[in-house]
Amino acid sequence: MTPSRIHRLTLTHFRNYRAAGLETAADMVALVGPNGAGKTNCIEAISFLSPGRGLRRATLEDVADNQGDGSWAVSAQVEGALGLATLGTGIDPPRADAAVSRRCRIDREPVTSATAFGDHIRMVWLTPAMDGLFMGGASERRRFFDRLVLAIDSEHSSRISALDRSLRSRNRLLETRNYDDHWCDAIERETAELAVAVAATRGQTAARLTGMLNARAQQSAFPSAQIALDGWMENALLNETATSVEDRYRQILRDNRPRDAIAGRTTDGPHLTDLQVIYAPKSMPARDASTGEQKALLIGLVLAHASLVAEMTGIVPLLLLDEVVAHLDPNRRAALFEELRKLGAQVWLTGADPAAFAEIGAGGEVFDVESGQVSARR
Repeated sequence: MTPSRIHRLTLTHFRNYRAAGLETAADMVALVGPNGAGKTNCIEAISFLSPGRGLRRATLEDVADNQGDGSWAVSAQVEGALGLATLGTGIDPPRADAAVSRRCRIDREPVTSATAFGDHIRMVWLTPAMDGLFMGGASERRRFFDRLVLAIDSEHSSRISALDRSLRSRNRLLETRNYDDHWCDAIERETAELAVAVAATRGQTAARLTGMLNARAQQSAFPSAQIALDGWMENALLNETATSVEDRYRQILRDNRPRDAIAGRTTDGPHLTDLQVIYAPKSMPARDASTGEQKALLIGLVLAHASLVAEMTGIVPLLLLDEVVAHLDPNRRAALFEELRKLGAQVWLTGADPAAFAEIGAGGEVFDVESGQVSARR
């Protein structure tokens, strides 16, 4: 297994960092400082070295330093599946006559998108915003699961985006009073192909993650989860061919045109799939578990997923854990550090209390974060 590691990180005009950087050879990197110092901003910057919109799902313009010209950049020397490489991303100063586009480079050479970063490193993260995952809406759980899939298949985000565009095209066409049936057939053929591709990847990931959760159930200090996708297409693909499911969905889209035209949206498909999670130790829905149980369940789920990423890709993912250890008792905290060491991943953690990281061991390094500056603790 090849671990994903960052040796050097440089931030320029990223949120509250005008110009900052750090170097580390540690297995566990703890960022410590008061609220608002920029700890989460730092690991958010790292998350932009992967496909997608980062761990906060921010727009490209939103992460720019408000004291700058609207541009920003993140660069890191990484060690991953293809050896040492320098990954970089960011935007140029926005122009009134042009859309903002994200630039991505590997070893200073431009690449078409951040998808290419997946050839070097993979990432998994856990943030406080995910604490309400089991109580929130289906869209949040679906987005969470798609992020899990993306860590394994770096093309998944492109398929999701293409499906969204196809659905929007169909919705716009149905708004037309006398739309062309042949043109609608063509759009729905594309929509069905993309929908099956998205659903198939989700279903395969769910099945493999279930296997990993079962394998870890007796080995982890964190509770196990039972997961299932609540979407007819994902479940149908377990027993039917992709062609038959695609044909069925295309017929559903055709039959639903009048209803969807009134609704102004497509009312059936994998864009509505939900993730069902059971708290295995008590065989109850995760939404009915206590706050502490939900947090522990989420940690266990992310750890199992990280193990699955390593098993399936041969790349041990980088872990970004934002304000996770502060909510754990000393025993659970020690258990988390031990499981992270066994995983063999480089882990970036944030927290306000330095004492919470006293047990990260000799392989760890603590950095103080304050007012957009990062410095190694002496």
